[in-house]
Amino acid sequence: MRECAAQLTRVAKSAGVTMILVGHVTKEGALAGPRVLEHIVDTVLYFEGDTHSSFRLIRAFKNRFGAVNELGVFAMTEKGLREVSNPSALFLSQHGAQVAGSCVMVTQEGTRPLLVEIQALLDEAHSPNPRRLSLGLEQNRLAMLLAVLHRHAGIACFDQDVFINAVGGVKITEPGADLAVLLAIVSSLRNKPLPEKLVVFGEVGLAGEVRPVQRGQERLKEAAKLGFTQAIIPKANAPKQKIAGMEIIAVERVEEAVAKMR
Repeated sequence: MRECAAQLTRVAKSAGVTMILVGHVTKEGALAGPRVLEHIVDTVLYFEGDTHSSFRLIRAFKNRFGAVNELGVFAMTEKGLREVSNPSALFLSQHGAQVAGSCVMVTQEGTRPLLVEIQALLDEAHSPNPRRLSLGLEQNRLAMLLAVLHRHAGIACFDQDVFINAVGGVKITEPGADLAVLLAIVSSLRNKPLPEKLVVFGEVGLAGEVRPVQRGQERLKEAAKLGFTQAIIPKANAPKQKIAGMEIIAVERVEEAVAKMR
């Protein structure tokens, strides 16, 4: 495989053409074959999909001549793959009425802001060890956020099973989802829905502070474009100029954000 890749690289360079090598992924999630193959090529793209969904994602994990972590969203139709021009709509649920435990956040996939719905469900635990389950978000971070919520906001979930889900099967790796997860948890615990047109983002530290995230302005503009009218964000991300049609609630602490829900 290494020698074939080297020969194909020489042909591509001598002829001045673009060449695409298609391979499969192992159970561990790595490209099959020697890792030197990834060093030979200029760009590595992962084509991902769920068997239960018609949508496919293309992610760039290596790019010598551009940005990585970019995301392309496509729909598998009868006529082949079609680009999805508004991928945020994929990751938002359509509720007939307001429901508790649902919070919309704006995450960043490369240079593209995406609106994703975070859902939380808290239920009385029936075992000595309450369950902590997280789909689409980091499991260990959920335990940390629950500890921060108890220590700094005075809200305990010791006797509750906690389930967190990122709608649409999207995987969120950035810490900017912290504040949305906490507000979704509080909403479910109190059985009190959040405002329908509210978006939330922000990183939460162990001291209870709400830290800024990258590209806050672009996230707010994307949310405003999709009709959201209210945002709870870190104070350091507050825009200097008002965004038309959007009320900005800037917070510095977790307890401030929780208080804004009352």
